[in-house]
Amino acid sequence: MSRIEKMKARLASLNPTFVNIVDESHKHAGHAGAQSGGGHYLLQIVTHKFAGKGTLARHRMIYSALGEMMKTDIHALNIQASTPDEI
Repeated sequence: MSRIEKMKARLASLNPTFVNIVDESHKHAGHAGAQSGGGHYLLQIVTHKFAGKGTLARHRMIYSALGEMMKTDIHALNIQASTPDEI
């Protein structure tokens, strides 16, 4: 299972209506995070669970869902988190 597939599997706990993950690691070649094996990703996620939550709370929910991957597989995560009503 690829990293992106693992990320999507973990994010399923947020019941998203849309998830798109783009590996942008190639843009960071030579960066310290790339050298340690951690990837750089763009995450676009839409879920009703973000309703009534601010940006920080949404990001915390995502970090919690990704769990250990935030320490081992992911060096940088560019997050675009929305509710269905916001798109």
